[in-house]
Amino acid sequence: MSHRDAAGLREAERLREGPSEELGAAHCSVEVRRWQSYGSQEAVEDIAVESPVAVVYNGEPFAVMLATPLDLEDFALGFSLTEGVIADAAELQGVEVVTEREGFSVYVSVPRERVTALANRQKSLPGRSGCGLCGEKLLENAVRPAPVVSAGGPFSAEALQRAVATLSPGQKLNTLTGAVHAAAWANAQGQIRFLREDVGRHNALDKLIGALIRAGQNPVEGFALITSRASYELVHKSAVAGISLLAAVSAPTSMAVRAANLSGLTLAGFTRMGRHTLYTHFQRIKA
Repeated sequence: MSHRDAAGLREAERLREGPSEELGAAHCSVEVRRWQSYGSQEAVEDIAVESPVAVVYNGEPFAVMLATPLDLEDFALGFSLTEGVIADAAELQGVEVVTEREGFSVYVSVPRERVTALANRQKSLPGRSGCGLCGEKLLENAVRPAPVVSAGGPFSAEALQRAVATLSPGQKLNTLTGAVHAAAWANAQGQIRFLREDVGRHNALDKLIGALIRAGQNPVEGFALITSRASYELVHKSAVAGISLLAAVSAPTSMAVRAANLSGLTLAGFTRMGRHTLYTHFQRIKA
């Protein structure tokens, strides 16, 4: 069995199962008091863990994100690629996730010349969980041109709807907490094969991209869905990964539409049961 086939089987099993032990660090229980019109009651609820995650390259701190401490190896690869730290997955020489008193540190090993290039764009501010451009000091660093996506598709509207129908059941952590975003990848038939969750929508997409590459899955063979609005940064990350269709459950921003137009990426918004709205490169979706 090939590495890609084995990875696919693991992902299929992960999507089929209910909440598993691996979600343990990603949620915790708190005592609450619920009020409704007929009265109040004491209860225990699961909430999503939001933790500082420091990304460190060759011993040099680069950024601190607020993230869900789950699938951090996938995050390290996806973040490194979409942030332009490395140009190819082969440049990721090692990842070690260390639990710290204040959160988590992700120690990433890359070629020395890559770390030297980072010196001029080291992020100086902690990244919030909803942050795409936090910490960038210069406008030219904040708004980088996305690569052109030429391959991919066409995909059918039915495949997109099939993926939407199975998106919610695959969100194990969100089912428990109601507080996290998901990024999923579906094949051309609309079957969801990979799904990652995080309190931050950018983090969820980075995790998904890392998972695809680690599994040997070519992103261009399918499309991505996100349970959030579509921002510029999500379009940029998708284009870097070679994803040609990004479908969001909410609306896109103006910068997202502009970036998608320039990169050749098909951007869909309001992607829900029975509907979606295409904003760019309509030809990639067959009605």
